[in-house]
Order: sequence, then C-alpha cells, then structure tokens
Amino acid sequence: MMWAMNMNHDNSSLVQTLLRQTHFEPEWTYNMRREMQEIVPNVFLGPYLVASRPKRDYLQSQGITHVICVRQNIEANFIRPNFQEDFVYLILDIADSLNENIIHHFGTVFEFIEHCLRSGGRVLIHGNQGISRSATLVIAYVMQKYNLSTKDALFLVQSKRLCVGPNLMFLNQLNEFEPIYKAKQQQQGFNQQDEATAMYLPHSFVDPFQPYLHIQNPKF
Repeated sequence: MMWAMNMNHDNSSLVQTLLRQTHFEPEWTYNMRREMQEIVPNVFLGPYLVASRPKRDYLQSQGITHVICVRQNIEANFIRPNFQEDFVYLILDIADSLNENIIHHFGTVFEFIEHCLRSGGRVLIHGNQGISRSATLVIAYVMQKYNLSTKDALFLVQSKRLCVGPNLMFLNQLNEFEPIYKAKQQQQGFNQQDEATAMYLPHSFVDPFQPYLHIQNPKF
C-alpha cells in the first residue's frame, strides 16, 4: 500500500513534473506487478519476470539497453543475466535482509544508470519481484538525481509502481543516505535552492563506499 505523506513543498512541483514525463496508469491492478514501469524518463523498475528468457524481444522493443540484476548467491540459479550478448549488465549480490548493507551499492548504481542515459540508452532495474531491493536502489537514484528527500522519492516511485515496499532496514538506510548525498552535493558546489539545477546534477557521484562490482559487459 502506498504511504500517505505530504511532499516537501519546494519539491512538489518537481515531483509532479516527473510524474507527467513518463507513462502513468491511473489505476493499479495486481497483474501490473508482473510488468515493468518507467519511474523517471528511461529508467524502469520491474520483477525478474520481465528479464526472463522469453522477454528478450519485448525488452528490445521497449528500447532497453542496460540491465541491473539484483540477486543473492542462493538465487543465482534462477535469477540470471539471460541476454549478455544483447544488453549491458550490472549484477549486484544483495539479500533482502535486515542485515544487508545496501547503501554500499548506491554510488555504483547511480554511475551505471548515468552512463546508460548519457549514451542514449534505457535501463531496467530488477530483483526477484521488483518490490524491495531493486526498488531501494531506484529510490536512492531518484534522490540523488533530482535532489529529493527519501519521502518524496518514495512517493514518486510508488506512484509509478504501487507494490514497491523496501524493508524497514532499507528505508532506514535511505534516510541515512539523504544527508550523505546532500553533503556530497554541497562539496561539489550544488545550489540546493535552484530546482532547475536539480534536474542536472553532476554525473560524477563519488560513493564513500567501494562495493564488490560484477559487470558482465566490458563496455561499461
């Protein structure tokens, strides 16, 4: 269920603009959780089902060029990068666990998505169900890209994919991440009062952590 919350007044117009920039279904149905949704322009979130073997033609028809595959080791036998010859893959080992330190991956994901968008591509982020792990990564990306609070970014993502629900620890880490990324932006001379500038954050975001990275395509 979508959180009931008030958006930050300064960012409300920006969020509404982003909502209008992508296809938006006014009524959510259960079957839509089996599909991918465009969260912000050219950035999609969905379940593994949309990246499974029968879906290559569908992904290509949607213009997908990059895929972030989120799984843990025990899921590797059934959550696979099925089309390494067709798409640029980033594979992340992340468990949907209260003990998982997912914040370590936020910087890597931001850079991968920005690289994709700069090259004119479109990216799909998926885990198993597209609800917790992959959704958390997308929320963190939206926060950094558009200078949004955790609540505003969560509102935006849930507005496009209603079933999104990061676990409690992931939500806590998103809240912890908010002052971290804002401090980085201040160091880079970012003016947080200028919404126009917020649409074009610096492409280079240096993560304070260095996660283990497994990229399945040398082009990245």
